[in-house]
Amino acid sequence: MTYPFGAVVGMDDMRLALLLNAVSPAIGGVLVRGEKGTAKSTTVRALAAVLPPVAVVAGCRFACDPATPDPGCPDGPHDAGVPGPTRPARLVELPVGASEDRVVGSLDLERALTEGVKAFEPGLLAAANRGVLYVDEVNLLHDHLVDLLLDAAALGTAYVEREGVSVRHAARFLLVGTMNPEEGELRPQLLDRFGLTVEVAAPRDPAERAEVVRRRFAFDADPAGFGAAWAPEEAGLAARIAEARTRLPRVVLSDDALRQVTAVCAAFDVDGLRADLVTARTAIAHAAWSGRDEVTEDDVRVAARLALPHRRRRNPFDAPGLDDDTLEQALEDSRPDDPPEGPDDDGGAPPPDGGPTGDEPGSRDLDGDSAPEPPGARDLDEGDGEGQGAAARERAAVAPSDPFRARRLEVPGIGAGAAGRRSRARSERGRVVGSVRPSGPVTRLHLVDTVLAAAPHQVARGRTGPGLRVTREDLRQATLEGREGNLVLFVVDASGSMGSRQRMGAVKGAVLSLLLDAYQRRDKVGLVTFRGGGAELALPPTWSVEAAAARLRTLPTGGRTPLAAGLQRAAEVLRVERVRDPQRRPLLVVVTDGRATGARGSDALGAAHAAARRLAGAGTAGVVVDCESGPVRLGLAGVLGAHLGAQTLRLAELAADALAATVRSAREAA
Repeated sequence: MTYPFGAVVGMDDMRLALLLNAVSPAIGGVLVRGEKGTAKSTTVRALAAVLPPVAVVAGCRFACDPATPDPGCPDGPHDAGVPGPTRPARLVELPVGASEDRVVGSLDLERALTEGVKAFEPGLLAAANRGVLYVDEVNLLHDHLVDLLLDAAALGTAYVEREGVSVRHAARFLLVGTMNPEEGELRPQLLDRFGLTVEVAAPRDPAERAEVVRRRFAFDADPAGFGAAWAPEEAGLAARIAEARTRLPRVVLSDDALRQVTAVCAAFDVDGLRADLVTARTAIAHAAWSGRDEVTEDDVRVAARLALPHRRRRNPFDAPGLDDDTLEQALEDSRPDDPPEGPDDDGGAPPPDGGPTGDEPGSRDLDGDSAPEPPGARDLDEGDGEGQGAAARERAAVAPSDPFRARRLEVPGIGAGAAGRRSRARSERGRVVGSVRPSGPVTRLHLVDTVLAAAPHQVARGRTGPGLRVTREDLRQATLEGREGNLVLFVVDASGSMGSRQRMGAVKGAVLSLLLDAYQRRDKVGLVTFRGGGAELALPPTWSVEAAAARLRTLPTGGRTPLAAGLQRAAEVLRVERVRDPQRRPLLVVVTDGRATGARGSDALGAAHAAARRLAGAGTAGVVVDCESGPVRLGLAGVLGAHLGAQTLRLAELAADALAATVRSAREAA
């Protein structure tokens, strides 16, 4: 199902970004970020209808251009200049769960070894050549597929190599991705590869929303008639794209305009020079789209707003964004007829120098609270202390300490979950640890074991020459070991027993550091907190580490310590997740001082230890982070870790530097 491209309401930035890439594919694609149900996918799919058709070499599976065919095309060689058929530009969708062979193509290794035939089956990258490659939920794409996209997008070529047999083909495509930030952020390397990024949201104007619903009903009632009604507008849009493409080579980027581009990129302190290149290309495309032969300041302004927001992030918890005041100041300072001036005549402060302002993401600490701690604020005690006013004061006062690089915590044993960077697992990528007899097609041949299996049978098979006679029974599939992503479930003690603000700030800083580590290792995360009268699932398991960090910053503290309730709530969450995602192994991280309090006369500590033993009996891997401080230590967190069958670490031992120091001391002692 598609809507005509002009039918989407409230998506001006997204529409413009897609059109500019259609005019100049060299911009590098579009990343569309937004909440669910905002027609992101529908709009992208409608783009194919307005792209100019492409001429292809007859019979070529890789869409070679008849005017300049790829000399290394697997279906070639092709004669240049021979007219070929014309077809619409393709929009190829890459599923999040696609296999590597489906993406890049596959070689039939069995035929290559037994028949000496190099048979290649093209993948999605070949189908997308000279078209659009669309990845829905691109932030959930597995790391090994992300690596393939990075290579193809950077080189314009896809490579398929299997045990010495290599095939390459052209893979130049417009990369378009859509994502919901609530489900996790995109890996930085791939984020930077997208030329432009836009934020979309459903319109808040009731009239616009009503128009969207009205058009949807009209489409459902008569799809053919609805499409015919919008056909003239789509044809006009396609003609304008073709005209802009023709004008594009004639657009002049003057030295003054280029100076504005580089000044804006420098003002926002972006990494590298890719931002300058993308901004310049976008400004040229916008001038061509607007019917101009020279880039203007307005073109640079539009280009910067599309090309720079996602390049401003300095850590995974920063939201993409661009400060308009800084942009306007950078443009003003770079005008040749209006050089930068000093302080105003009326004694005002000098204009911003491009550094972060109070409204920018970079100007805030990771705790998201730039205000100093109010003096005299008091802790909540061990009592009920559940008043909303007291909780609000505690949220404002207790901010996380600065994060650090955390040591890697992992699940023991070898799993088989989705690719990641935490625990050992059998995977599609990694080091070879053995081989097995294949049950299906051979995708990763273990050459040595195949030769060893075939060698004893050469005389019986009548071998007389140097060649090795190999049959299907000799083939061996390589077994690989890599890393998997896990479900990291945090169980955080937010009770009054956690003590002073300084101590709770250190606890939040430690958990924030572990969240940052989970982001880098491609884990799902969840957050259970316990305080007062019970436990709460503050964040169900999700890919969005940012959401977990936000919940952590506003975590209220105080009250009793229902440790048993926290562990029981964690057990319920893990039980449900085992049903939803049985291959993803969990790692339980309990952050507590080990104390437990409950109703008068109850054995709260015994109940907590019993809950811990049940978790251990279910095979749950865990780590207890001991938050106890002071000269007198009860060691209750260590006792809890023993019942849980988990490693117990102090807060100071979570840092990777602390682990390195421990290893160094052990070596020196030995």
